[in-house]
Amino acid sequence: MLIGALLRVPAQAIQRRLIKGLNAAGFDELRLPHMAVLQFPGPDGARPGTIAERSGMSKQAINQLLRSLEGFGYIVRSDVPGEASARIVRFTERGHAAFSKMVDILRDIEDEWRAELGPERFAQLKALLFVVWDSPLAR
Repeated sequence: MLIGALLRVPAQAIQRRLIKGLNAAGFDELRLPHMAVLQFPGPDGARPGTIAERSGMSKQAINQLLRSLEGFGYIVRSDVPGEASARIVRFTERGHAAFSKMVDILRDIEDEWRAELGPERFAQLKALLFVVWDSPLAR
């Protein structure tokens, strides 16, 4: 198998697990496409263009997801003082709660992976992924 599949399949499994866990915790409206906005480091304090860039999606697509999340009460968008057409995204209380739950679910996933792979191999996996994260390979 090529590296793309080896990275994509676990990432998709994690996203599905996040949505399932969030839905079970009462964040029923969240769906997989919302992960493009909610993924690390999250949208809080970011401009829509920055969120679009992080996700690799168009500004129009991200704005549609932002409208959805705003309608569900997870975020608010507001003007940036002193900048004519600039907008910034902020979590609402519900958004902070959902993001906090995501972190809890991700910690549970890490615990499960550590148990499955063993502590040493899990630490190696994470260390190698950090190397890729910080390298030009991830740009």
